[in-house]
Amino acid sequence: MELLLIRHGKAEDHGHPGGDGQRALTEKGWKQARSVGMFLKKNDLVPELNLTSPLLRARETAEGVAEMSNSPEPIVQPWLACGMRPEEALQELVAYQEFQRVAIYGHEPDFSYLANSLLGSRGEGVEVKKASILWFDGVYPPRLGACLRLLLPPQFI
Repeated sequence: MELLLIRHGKAEDHGHPGGDGQRALTEKGWKQARSVGMFLKKNDLVPELNLTSPLLRARETAEGVAEMSNSPEPIVQPWLACGMRPEEALQELVAYQEFQRVAIYGHEPDFSYLANSLLGSRGEGVEVKKASILWFDGVYPPRLGACLRLLLPPQFI
C-alpha cells in the first residue's frame, strides 16, 4: 500500500468562536488544497481513497484535493482527529490495505510522529508543514521501515 499524508492547508487563527474543530481554511488554504490536488493529478499520484480528520480545516483540504485530482469524495475518520497516535493509525489503516494508494488528511504533530514511525525512527527527523505531501510506499504489507518516496512542502507545489 502507498500512503499519502497530506496536512491541512492554512486555516483561520486559533480562538475561533466555534472552537478549534470549526477553524476553516483561509483563501490561501483553499489555494494550497487545490494546488495539491492538481499536483497529484499531474504526477499520477491520485489516491483511490481519501480519509480525513473530522476537523473542518482537514475536511476542506480533502475536498479541495479530491475536486482537483478527480479522486473519490473524502470519508471522515474520527481516528484522524488531533491527538492520533502512530500505532493507532497503522492499526486503522489495516482495513484499507486492499487499496493501492490511500490519502489521509490530518494535523501536526500527529503526522510528524506517524512519518517518523513509518521510517523506523523514534526521533524527530520529519516535520510536516501545512499543505505538504508525504508519499510512502511499503506501508502494507508490513515490513521494516516504509520507503519515503516524496516529501514536498507547499512552496514547491
